[in-house]
Amino acid sequence: MLVLRSSPASPFGRKVKIAAALLGLQSRIEVVNADTNDPEEILRQHNPLGKIPVLILEDGTAIFDSRVILQYLDGVAGGGRLLPLELDARIRALTCEALADGVSDAAVLQIYEQRFRDPGNWSAKWLDHQAGKVTRGLAALEANPPAADARHVGAIALACALGYLDLRFAGAWRAGHPGLVTWLEGFASATPAFEATRLKS
Repeated sequence: MLVLRSSPASPFGRKVKIAAALLGLQSRIEVVNADTNDPEEILRQHNPLGKIPVLILEDGTAIFDSRVILQYLDGVAGGGRLLPLELDARIRALTCEALADGVSDAAVLQIYEQRFRDPGNWSAKWLDHQAGKVTRGLAALEANPPAADARHVGAIALACALGYLDLRFAGAWRAGHPGLVTWLEGFASATPAFEATRLKS
């Protein structure tokens, strides 16, 4: 049995869960919650960075981060399902994944700033810097979203980024990005794992 260390609110852990479902591997993975704030958390022995998600193989090998885990799972499933085999298509999928993950990263960092500092110590400059990444990332994705039927690493990452923005920012992104709203509705409708892995605060 593989072990996935993650948390219910992680968009990156959600990526792995959706990927596993799309590949028919979810029954081979046990999901175990990890507390990244606990200095005694064994997670830090698996990933020195103390970040989630981490996939622990049956021989104890730890794989991180989500991008590497998705490549591993795609390989286990025979390859070419989440990562296109054709070079140009693969690069497009990986670039989409990098952009969507960057949106998630910037959104998470905004939440961390507000969670770990007292309100009087929040850095407006830092928050604006991260918010700008989200704004630019969403604009680029609105202009060039994945195909409606895409289920590659980039599409999965984008769905999870938008889901995280819904969770933490009350879906404010939706008003200015009708194309992404339509795209996400189609992804969710055709991918039951999206609803099944809905993020929880």
